[in-house]
Amino acid sequence: MKLAARLDRIEPFYVMELSKAAQQIAAGPLCDPARGGRRMIALNIGEPDFGAAPAVREAAAAALAHTPYTDALGLPALREAISRWYAQRFGLAVDAGRIVITAGASAGLQLACLALFEQGDEVLMPDPCYPCNRHFVSTAEATPRLLPTTAEQRFQLSPEQVRQAWTPATRGVLLASPSNPTGTSIAPETLREIAGLVRERGGVTVVDEIYLPLSYDERYGHSALGLPDGLGESVVSVNSFSKYFGMTGWRLGWLVLPPALVPAVERLAQNHYICASTVSQRAALACFEPASLAEFERRRAVLRERRDFIVPALDRLGLSVPVAPDGAFYAWMDVSRHHADSWAFAHELLQSAQVALTPGRDFGLAAPQRYMRLSFASSLDDLREAVTRLEEVLA
Repeated sequence: MKLAARLDRIEPFYVMELSKAAQQIAAGPLCDPARGGRRMIALNIGEPDFGAAPAVREAAAAALAHTPYTDALGLPALREAISRWYAQRFGLAVDAGRIVITAGASAGLQLACLALFEQGDEVLMPDPCYPCNRHFVSTAEATPRLLPTTAEQRFQLSPEQVRQAWTPATRGVLLASPSNPTGTSIAPETLREIAGLVRERGGVTVVDEIYLPLSYDERYGHSALGLPDGLGESVVSVNSFSKYFGMTGWRLGWLVLPPALVPAVERLAQNHYICASTVSQRAALACFEPASLAEFERRRAVLRERRDFIVPALDRLGLSVPVAPDGAFYAWMDVSRHHADSWAFAHELLQSAQVALTPGRDFGLAAPQRYMRLSFASSLDDLREAVTRLEEVLA
C-alpha cells in the first residue's frame, strides 16, 4: 500500500513511545509488589490529575438524553459563555461571533493551519515547542521553521529573530504562551512587538493559549487577544477545555478568530467533522458556573504549590531548571550534569528509579539531548516520592 508523501514529514510522538516503555516496566517485576517492586511514577504526560468538575459530569449525564449535531461553529450558548469568561477573567470584550468550538485544541490548530497555510509557505516557531503544533503546519503542506531559543529569552522567540528570519515565503508565526514544554510565557511587550512585525509584513500571528488560565504570574497572565492598536483582533488564539478545565478526554476546545476568517474555518469544520461532541459541549457549559470556576482556581493554587516544591528540588539534584515556569505544569530541566543523552537517561530512570520523564527529543532540534520535561500535574506525594528516588539514583 502506497502511503501519502506527507507522512514523511510527520515524526513519531516520542513521548508516547516512552509511555509504552513505562507501561511495559510497570507490568513487570520491577513494579510488582509481590516481588518487592514499587509502582511507576508517571511524570511524563501532561494531564492534570483532577478530572472534570462535579457539575460538568452531572451536565454530561443530563445531556445524554438528547445528542443531535450542533452547528459547526458550536452551541451558541457555549460560545456566549466563553465570551463572558473572557470579560470576567481578562477584562476583554470578545465577540461570541469570533469564537469557534472545536474537537479539542488539536482540531482548532489543524483548522487554522488548513485555512491559513499552504505549500510553499513557511511558519516561524520557537525551538523547543510542542511537536504536534509543527506537524499541523506540515499537514497543511507548509514548512515549520524552528528558530533556536535560549533561557535568556525564556525559550520564546524574540522580535529580532522574527525580523531576521522573515523571508518572502514566511506566512506567519505560531507561538505558545505559556509553552509546552517549558512552562514559560512571552513577555507582553515582546508579544506586542512580534505581532506588530507580523502584521506589517502581511502575515498572521497564531498563539496557542491552552495553558493561559494556568498562569502563576500576573505579568504574563494576559491573552494575546488584548494586544493594543488592533493587534489583538488580528490574532488567532487557540484554547482548550483540557488543561485548566480538566476535560482532557472530552476533546473540546475553541478558536478565537479575526471575523473574516470565521466563514472559512466554519466550512472546513463542516467537512472535517461536522461539529464537536454535543455531550462535551453541553457539559462544558457547567464549567462557567460559580462553583466550577472556584474549583478550577483552587486547582490552579494546588499546581502552583507543586511547582514551588519541584523546581527547587530539581535544582538541588543538579537537574537545573534554567527558567522557572510561570504557567502550565511543566519544568524544562537541564540534565547534562548527569547524562549526555536525555533519551537514554529517561530510559535508564525507568529502570533504576521507576520514574517516567519526557526526553527533549520531541520538542525540537536545539540541544534536545540536554533537556527533559517533567510534568507536575501529578500529586505532591508523587512528586516527593519521585524526588526521593531520583536523589538515591543520582547520588
